[in-house]
Amino acid sequence: MTAHNPAADSADSPLVTPLHALHVELGARMVPFAGYDMPVQYPLGVLKEHLHTRAKAGLFDVSHMGQARLVGPDRIAALEALCPGELVKLKEGRQRYTVLTNDAGGILDDLMITNRGDDLFLVVNAACKDADLAHIEAHLAGFDARLERLEDRALVALQGPAAVGVMAGLDARAADMVFMSGMGLTLDGADCFVTRSGYTGEDGYEISVPADRADALARRLLAEEAVEAIGLGARDSLRLEAGLCLYGSDIDTTTTPVEAGLTWIIGKRRREDGGFPGAAVIQKQLAEGAPRLRVGLKPEGRAPVRAHAEIQDLDGKAVGEVTSGGFGPSLEGPMAMGYVPAALANEGTKVNVMVRGKALPAVIVSMPFQPHSYHRG
Repeated sequence: MTAHNPAADSADSPLVTPLHALHVELGARMVPFAGYDMPVQYPLGVLKEHLHTRAKAGLFDVSHMGQARLVGPDRIAALEALCPGELVKLKEGRQRYTVLTNDAGGILDDLMITNRGDDLFLVVNAACKDADLAHIEAHLAGFDARLERLEDRALVALQGPAAVGVMAGLDARAADMVFMSGMGLTLDGADCFVTRSGYTGEDGYEISVPADRADALARRLLAEEAVEAIGLGARDSLRLEAGLCLYGSDIDTTTTPVEAGLTWIIGKRRREDGGFPGAAVIQKQLAEGAPRLRVGLKPEGRAPVRAHAEIQDLDGKAVGEVTSGGFGPSLEGPMAMGYVPAALANEGTKVNVMVRGKALPAVIVSMPFQPHSYHRG
């Protein structure tokens, strides 16, 4: 889940994360992103950063994302009234990916929710966080629940096959965690809340750490031979290879979870009972099918296909648009995703994508492009 649309970047002076000085010290190329000054790459370069994460472990600063906790007896009911996720059955210590929907069934944002027993821990996208949290707060009327923004915490992600060994070296309990679980760990003396999740398709962890301890923890992790600092450039190519959506590009207020191929996030009870914004639209699409669907695209050759490229059928008729695209370092070739009419969404369907005014042959393929390596236990 959880990167953000560069188009939403602020033109004003960007905010900085608690790790900003470290990024500069490491020689990062900084760019404005979702209102923050963020590292797009380090001297290692996007290609090597990407491959290092797949082979060993990469450390990402994602402190620009929003963290909050929802407390009170009605916290689950309040959040289920805003999203199609099944939260009643979410056990303590378990995490769930879901979306906030509008009355048309469109996606306001995607987010991660962890049941911590006494609260629901939320992580939302940076570009949407103020709107998301205001939206949740505005809909708490009538519920005995309260939202608390966690402004004093940073967030870092350690991703890749070596992540478990590094984390277990700091707190042995990390090795016993499974994908989409969360628990409190003590890392380099800091009390952290850790989930075994991420945005790369690799095994890994996301670490919520007190802001004043973030720099020390990041340096401790980077001191490990297996760990390199990774920027937003490789974060994007990693998530695209993993077939994961980028809010503002692959999903937005004009796309429903069904169109986006996210029907798996809607539990059986929620499909039947509804009770969330846009439920009627989504239930109709679940029953009858959506008019268009998100698909993976594998272009011929090596030329990358970028977002907004037109997708055409073999007769030259425009049928859709690429929403994310680029070069996959692990694939050693281009990849893309976009939306096409449901009738064309079958694996193996041949289409053309327009690149610099020329029609480039492509085939619709299943995603992910790179197999996931999550630790499910």
